[in-house]
Amino acid sequence: MLDPIEHLARDDKWYLGAGDGTLFAPAFPVWLDTPGFWDEATVYQYAFAPLFTVTVLDAGGQEIPARATSRRWTPADLTVTYKLGSGITATEVRTVHPGGVFVSEWRFSAFAPVCIHLVAWTAQEGASVPMGEAEWKDALRFPRMLSDRREQPLRVRAALACAGGATSWAAYRSERSALQPVWRFTPFVEKWHAGALPREVRDEGLSPDGLFYAAVHRAVDIGYQGASAVFAMKITADDDALREGDASRAVRPTHGTVAGASRRRWHAWFERVPQLRCSDPYIETYYWYRWYGLHLNATAAGHGNQRWPSMCEGPGFFHQPISYSAPCHARELRWLDDPAHAQGVLRTFFGNQKDDGSLHGRIYANHLTGTDYYHADWGGALMALDAAWPDDAFMAELYPAMARFADWMVRTRDAGATGMFDVVDQYETGQEFMSRYQAVDSDADRYGWENRIRLKGIDVTVYAYVLFRALERYAVRGGGDAVKWSTLAARTRDAVRHEMWDAKSGMFSDVRPGGKGRTGVKAAVCFYPYFTDIVDESHVKGLRQSLLNPKRFWSDFPVPSSSLDDPLFSAEAEWKGKRHACPWNGRTWPMTNSHLVEALAAAARLGAPTLRKHTGDLIKRFVRMMFHDGDLRRPNCFEHYNPFTGQASVYRGIDDYQHSWVADLILQYVAGVRPHEHGVTIDPFPCGLDQLTLTGVRIRGRTIEVRIVGDRFTVISGGDRIESALGDAVELSG
Repeated sequence: MLDPIEHLARDDKWYLGAGDGTLFAPAFPVWLDTPGFWDEATVYQYAFAPLFTVTVLDAGGQEIPARATSRRWTPADLTVTYKLGSGITATEVRTVHPGGVFVSEWRFSAFAPVCIHLVAWTAQEGASVPMGEAEWKDALRFPRMLSDRREQPLRVRAALACAGGATSWAAYRSERSALQPVWRFTPFVEKWHAGALPREVRDEGLSPDGLFYAAVHRAVDIGYQGASAVFAMKITADDDALREGDASRAVRPTHGTVAGASRRRWHAWFERVPQLRCSDPYIETYYWYRWYGLHLNATAAGHGNQRWPSMCEGPGFFHQPISYSAPCHARELRWLDDPAHAQGVLRTFFGNQKDDGSLHGRIYANHLTGTDYYHADWGGALMALDAAWPDDAFMAELYPAMARFADWMVRTRDAGATGMFDVVDQYETGQEFMSRYQAVDSDADRYGWENRIRLKGIDVTVYAYVLFRALERYAVRGGGDAVKWSTLAARTRDAVRHEMWDAKSGMFSDVRPGGKGRTGVKAAVCFYPYFTDIVDESHVKGLRQSLLNPKRFWSDFPVPSSSLDDPLFSAEAEWKGKRHACPWNGRTWPMTNSHLVEALAAAARLGAPTLRKHTGDLIKRFVRMMFHDGDLRRPNCFEHYNPFTGQASVYRGIDDYQHSWVADLILQYVAGVRPHEHGVTIDPFPCGLDQLTLTGVRIRGRTIEVRIVGDRFTVISGGDRIESALGDAVELSG
């Protein structure tokens, strides 16, 4: 049986987390081969750096350099081996645990018995550590003030400890030295006497400026059976509201190690998802890699904490090198063995709704900041979740908030009642630097947040339409007015068909403000209407001519955000001669590709069955793109890729970017399991597989198993066993 933890093991990755918003995932780490966690950690979306390092001293107190000889990562741990002098070797296992606990676990061996000293120590910016509050209480404890780029503060408490108790400890303030994990720079070198630190905390001085040093020490006797030691730093928020509902599952350590506890938690997570084995090694590997990424950064809301800061839309733009999108992850987390996590994702956003009905772009601890956020498929996420886990109580809870949000959209983004919705600036969409904005204002890339372009966007209009349809569908269960939403949906549908569709070019398009006509700019978002019932058979020809055209969108690694023949197209992330972080003028974005798989699959159901093969092809090419150089051992998910070479945007330092859905696509279209309001359709798309086995699917009160062999498949559910051929769907009621 496949072990996802070992299956994903590699030597070039370092991200660690426990599924509660606590992460070790520095974008550009410098000190990975240095013991401990000196590079940046992230707690509640705030950077905390450094954490701590570990120095080895001999019996006389002289440093024994630790030279890293190998690193091995799994989702559960990062293992580093070292060579030290005097025939000593060491293995360090770094893990991250719920509640903000960062652990460095050591095992030593030596040719002959020897005594050594281990010192775990940290150096913090002195001004960020309030004076007079550091103390020794079974650990060195001190407060620290954190701040994000928008100067929103968060006070945390840190504790540095040695498991089983410390031999000695010390803490001091110092004027500034190099903030590096170098033992000889610390005040502890001169404070070391008689094999120990002075067991004192001197949290004083003329001012807090400079550095605050803290250290815990453990004497270790390495015998013939070796020796071990464990150090940890715990970081918690000084805000009880952030800890509400933060009840981690009790997990007993396995094999007597803290690292074993981390593995146990990760195994428990992987056991909660549908189990997939597949003859396509890229699909199989990426499926499990995606579930690692989801747990790393997207599952904290499942604990019921509606104020959890890690649920914000774009941490990658600030400190955290992983970005999260609530609608995307509601789709994926619905496949867990219960709906709590997926529901929690939506609760987090709508539970923090503004008084006017709009949503916050970022959610930070006590401080809700950012632009009004609506550029996302909230209606599609709600329908996807309800299709898998219909829940009247949850619908009654969420529906009023979604209705207020839709009212806000109509009031502020379509004041003229056109049925089409405004993009007020390029940053609101998260799609900077592309021709669709230049078509309205040639300086649209210069004004930032203040540029009110009022483009009638095809993507946001489609999102509004889907939301209206969702509110119409669930009006009875949510206590709403179905006629109101049906009327709004019809108006938007007609506007898309008549104002945004260009029959001559065979594409949908943005519309200029003030009734000035379509822009005609060809962008990947122009295909979004195809994943709705706005389109009919008359629109399919245009989809084939444009999306499947290798001179427009069907590149080697499809689908680029702008057409290949766009005058400002760039495969190399350049905009007007300069490489940018988030350009949308030609790069392939996973977020867009998730939508386009849905669009192709939906169009295939409009009497265009040959599009089923293209859908399967797009999924396979999409997945293969997200492996460094096609290496099966190195899956990734960066923000964007070169559409010709598949080169990822590694220069951004943001891997495991979570603004797309992939596991959901594999389950829906490769395995073919598609829940809906009346039951479950099992209909695998042709993906050229020799075999696939999917077990443990729990949706709509059913447990489902799917087995594909060649061009035939078998469905097992509730004692029934149904065999069929690819292209001949099986329907399960209920």
